[in-house]
Formats: sequence, C-alpha cells, structure tokens
Amino acid sequence: MTGNYTNLPDALPAPEDDGAANHLEGLRFPDLELPATGGGTLNPGRLPGQWVIYVYPMTGRPGVALPEGWDRIPGARGCTPQSLGFREQHGELSALDTGVLGLSAQSTAYQEEARERLQLPFRLLSDTSLQLKELLQLPTFTADGMELYRRLTLILREGDIIKVFYPVFPPDRSAEQVLAWLHTRE
Repeated sequence: MTGNYTNLPDALPAPEDDGAANHLEGLRFPDLELPATGGGTLNPGRLPGQWVIYVYPMTGRPGVALPEGWDRIPGARGCTPQSLGFREQHGELSALDTGVLGLSAQSTAYQEEARERLQLPFRLLSDTSLQLKELLQLPTFTADGMELYRRLTLILREGDIIKVFYPVFPPDRSAEQVLAWLHTRE
C-alpha cells in the first residue's frame, strides 16, 4: 500500500495500554551514542536540560509500499503525522526550553531523507540494532519480518526519564499532548 502519509486514514485501530512501558518513568536513559541525522552521533542520556524523544515504528516514503496490513496494526500508522506535529510545535517546545528528537529503528540514511522531505527542525536518531529494546526494554512489534519500536514518547530531564506517553494515539496529536503536560509543570 502506498499513499498520502501525511494524513491518517479513518478508523485506525487504537493501541491498548499493555503495560509494556510502565517501568520506564524514573529510569536513567542509557549512556548510548546513537547515529543522528545531520552527521555524527548523539547520546540522549548526556544531553543537558529537558528533551522530548518520540519513538516511532517507521516513516513511510512516497511511492514505497508500507508493510502488509500496516493500517490494521494498532499504533503502527501515523509516524509522518506525528513528526509533522512536533515540527509544528517545535517553536513552543523551544520556548519551554525543551528539545526534540525522533527515534526509530530505521537507518540514518532513511531518516535523513525523511527529515529533509518533512523539513524537520530537529534531528532523528537511528537504533537499527534495537539497543534500547535491550537496555530499556522498549516494546516492539514485527511487520513484514522487521522488528520495529512501538510508538511511545519519553520526556527526559538531565538524562532521567520523567514522563512516558504510552500508548500514543492518535499520533498526530502527540506533540499537543506533550505540550499540555509540560504546561501543567510550569
């Protein structure tokens, strides 16, 4: 299936909270260098200040088919609308001294194409070997033989995970949900 990845189709199945992220709040983000768009690596656990890291399965590409049954997998569809939401709210997040990073299991080259095409003002991180699955027990699922992260959003302060949004639905409202939570903390 190919199509318009910037909009969500009607009647997407909502993911259920299976408790797979309950253990994350209060943990320290691992000391881990991850390849980043724009070159080099980033270690989110060592970044000063407050950061949003939205974790997503995979960004679709125009003209490239999504995995079979993608729209029927709860929580799979919506990576592009989620990224666009964070792009649109980037100024307000910056005003709250909060940085933004996206993260998936896709390669840095794949991420770089998405970042340029979507004009994202923040970097995307690649965890192709699913290190965070092991180090943080992040939840995953399999589609077309690929193991991918389930969608979740972490708020880090000085490397500590202070808030987790899981499951994230609808994904195009993720940035708004994060902002609403941040405003309650002011």
